[in-house]
Amino acid sequence: MKFKFKARERADELVQLINRRVPDRRIKIVHVCGTHEVAITENGLRSLLPDRIDIREGPGCPVCVTPTADLDAALKLAERGAILTAFGDMMNVPGTAKSLNELKSEGADVRLVYSVSEAAKIAENTDKQVVFFSVGFETTTPMTAAVLEDDPPENFSILPSNKLIPPAMESLLELPDNEVDGFIAPGHVSTIIGVRPYERLADGYGVPIVVGGFEPLDILYALALIMNQISNSDPEAENGYTRAVDYEGNPKSKKLIKEVFKETDATWRGIGTIPNSGLTLNRDYEEWNALNRFDVEPEEGIEEPPNCLCPRVITAQATPGECELFREKCTPSNPYGPCMVGEEAMCNIWYRYGGRPKL
Repeated sequence: MKFKFKARERADELVQLINRRVPDRRIKIVHVCGTHEVAITENGLRSLLPDRIDIREGPGCPVCVTPTADLDAALKLAERGAILTAFGDMMNVPGTAKSLNELKSEGADVRLVYSVSEAAKIAENTDKQVVFFSVGFETTTPMTAAVLEDDPPENFSILPSNKLIPPAMESLLELPDNEVDGFIAPGHVSTIIGVRPYERLADGYGVPIVVGGFEPLDILYALALIMNQISNSDPEAENGYTRAVDYEGNPKSKKLIKEVFKETDATWRGIGTIPNSGLTLNRDYEEWNALNRFDVEPEEGIEEPPNCLCPRVITAQATPGECELFREKCTPSNPYGPCMVGEEAMCNIWYRYGGRPKL
C-alpha cells in the first residue's frame, strides 16, 4: 500500500464516510480515465471498499476507442510514403491487418513522438510529407489546435481522431440496463471543459457526477461525494477537484479548440457511432487534414477479434477477468485487443496490478 501514515488516517476517515452512506445494494460507479484506474488498482482502493461498490472503467482510454478505420487510414498514409508520427501507445494497437509497429518493421517510416510539436519539428527538417495521428480527448486537443493555428510547415498535416468525453458518458447512460449509479469525471479533461458540461447529464439522467483528481485520497473523496448524493437522492454535477478544475474550465483552450475544430459524429471502437462526439478540422483548417491531402477514405475495419471482450470492458459492462483471453492469449507483449495496449488501458492495468488486490 502506498499511503503514507497521515494519508492512511485520512483514507480511513473517507472510507468510513463512504460506508455510512452506501446503500445496502450493489452500487456501480464508472470512471472514464485510465489514470484513475491506475491509481485505483495500484493503491488497492477496491480492497478498502465494501464489495457492493463496483468500480468500472468506461471509455477513458483514447487508444482503446480509436476505431480501426482511423488506424487503417494511418497505415495507408504511411504506405503511401508519408512519415507517420504517433504517440507510443498507438504503435501496438491491432488494426484490421497489422499494427503501426508491424508496418514499421516492414520498412515504413513510422515514428513515435511525445507531442504534436515534435511532429511539426520533424516536418521542418524534411521535404517529405509528415502526418501526425491526432488521437486523444479534450486534454490534448488544444496542443494540436495551437500548432495548426501557428502556421505549421506546408508538408505537415494531421489525421484527426480526437474525441469528446461527455457524449461518451451519455452513450453509456443510454445503454439498456446500464446500471450506472454515478460517475467519477476525469480531472484532466475537466481542467479544459470545466464542470458545466456534466450538469445536463446529471440532471437529465438523475446520476451523480463528481470530478475527481488522481491521488488515492482524491478518488476516495470523489466516491464519498457520490455516496452522499445517492444517500440524499440529490444527483448533481459536483467538483471534487477544486485545486485544479474551475467551473468554466479553461476558456482559452476551449476557444482554441472551437477555432480550429468542429464537432462531428464519431465512431468509438467497441461502442459504435456517438453523435457529436468527435472533432474534425473546420473549413478554415481543412488543408491540414491528411485524409484530404492524400485522398484517403477511411473504411470500416474489423473492430474486435473473435472472443475479445473489449467492447464490454470499454462500456463498463465487463471486467478484464471475465475475458477468456485475458492473461492467456492476450498480454501486453502480445495484445489481442486494444484494451491490452497502453498504460491507460484497463486490461493492461489489471494485468499489471490486478483488479481487486489485497493489502
